[in-house]
Amino acid sequence: MKPLPATPELLNVARRVVWFKEPEKALADPVHFLAHVMTYGTVEDLKALTGIVGKEDFSEVLDNAPPGIFDARSWAYWNLKCGRQPAPPLPTRTGLQPVRPSP
Repeated sequence: MKPLPATPELLNVARRVVWFKEPEKALADPVHFLAHVMTYGTVEDLKALTGIVGKEDFSEVLDNAPPGIFDARSWAYWNLKCGRQPAPPLPTRTGLQPVRPSP
């Protein structure tokens, strides 16, 4: 995926939707950043992406979605928006062992 420019608008979006990272670092990982926008973004956040990100980019995010970001509703919406029906299963984390309560 192409790098995203650090425009004032995108930095503001990054500050809001990826609150746990510095905005510049959030933009440096476009797939992770866009997954957060696709899940937590507002209409205004999506408007900030106009002319920078297209349908192909959103499809690429779905193809490489980091586990644990998308909720079921956002996942279904974006798959529908990108012409993917039925939506595949949500990405899941692998290799983690379940935590067992101590006796």
